[in-house]
Amino acid sequence: MYAIFITGTAGSGKSLLVSKLLQLYRDNKSFPITLNLDPGVINLPYEPDVDVRDYIDIQTLMEKYNLGPNGSLVMASDMIATRIEEIQSEVDSINPDYVVIDTPGQIELFAFRVSGPYFVANFQADAKVNLFLFDGILVSSPINYVSMALLASSIKLRLRTSQVNVLTKRDLIIQKLKQILEWSSSEVLLESALTTEKDSESSLLSIDLMKGINKGGFMQSLFAVSSVTMHGMVNLSAALARILSQGEEVRD
Repeated sequence: MYAIFITGTAGSGKSLLVSKLLQLYRDNKSFPITLNLDPGVINLPYEPDVDVRDYIDIQTLMEKYNLGPNGSLVMASDMIATRIEEIQSEVDSINPDYVVIDTPGQIELFAFRVSGPYFVANFQADAKVNLFLFDGILVSSPINYVSMALLASSIKLRLRTSQVNVLTKRDLIIQKLKQILEWSSSEVLLESALTTEKDSESSLLSIDLMKGINKGGFMQSLFAVSSVTMHGMVNLSAALARILSQGEEVRD
């Protein structure tokens, strides 16, 4: 069984990508399942095979501990780690080829508190990978791109697992797509773009941050995908196969 975690900022398209990966693996005759780790989500574009909401109820926490919505979400996210054995057992009983794991919409609740990294480290799978989503709408300027690259590096440091950086909403940024992909693959082109920014102070800081990210080996090319048109999904699937199973996709 291979585990694919999906992380990213709120609205970056995590749940929709989960549903499309599920579809892609099914079309390729594999047996994937989904695991929802967001205890506060209301609607999902897929039916979770394993759902943390079956173990942790936000409304119950609010009533029992007299918490508001934000406090109950923090507590619920911290409690995920305490239910890992039950979640693992349910996943193992299904015995899938792939488990695609949808993480909380508020990334700080998963990656920057103790429970998220604990869950990633202790969830048992033959191999694991994290997909960090760059929201295509948010990274259309070079300074925003560097900010997101810094966050992606932080997530990799926190989760300590293989990571693939994915540019989402490809279909909505066609005019900027080539430029954004160039920023992800060329330090020279990104620095050149940053020097044209009007805010010189932010530009200089972004250049220094970009050089630090690159020096640390965290700068990665992006895989651009669209969950609407499915463009780029085959390339993403191939990248996942190289990391998880030496290039071989699991098929029944």
